[in-house]
Amino acid sequence: MKRIATLLVVLTCVLGTTFAQSLKFGHINSQELIGLMPERDSALIKLQNYTNELEETIAEMQQEYQTKYNTYQQRQATWSAAVLESKQRELIELQQRLEQFSQGAQQEYQQMQQILFSPVFQKANEAIEKVAKEQGFTFIFDLSAGGVIFFNEDVSIDVLPLAKTVLGIPAEKVAPTQLPGMEE
Repeated sequence: MKRIATLLVVLTCVLGTTFAQSLKFGHINSQELIGLMPERDSALIKLQNYTNELEETIAEMQQEYQTKYNTYQQRQATWSAAVLESKQRELIELQQRLEQFSQGAQQEYQQMQQILFSPVFQKANEAIEKVAKEQGFTFIFDLSAGGVIFFNEDVSIDVLPLAKTVLGIPAEKVAPTQLPGMEE
């Protein structure tokens, strides 16, 4: 019985070591990869144009409110009670419209950001998956996700250069240090 237990322990150690040696680990900073992609730059430009349109509309609405509020301040003493009440209601409605538009604009911005960047993220993920399959990786850890506390660079391979090749990004191209539009 003691021999069988010893044999099982030795067999488990040998098989576990053999299995662990067959695993191939890689790591990548997916945000850095995305920062290098030309599709990201296009998405950022489109998102900035969209943002400018929203901000322009909000500015126009704020200007309209401010103009009417200034007129109200200057002339309220001369208006009859009915006109005064009408102008107050008008200001309240303008303020509510402005607040509703601002809230809606935030939601639309987030939706547009997702629409524009989803294909970029998908393309980056497909490139990483392609590298994983072609190179025989068992696991590739994303360092930008913040879930990896430690990795041994001697055992784990940096997949970024391989993914750059798959995406046709020049090897010497370096990602910007800060990725606008990627705050979330």
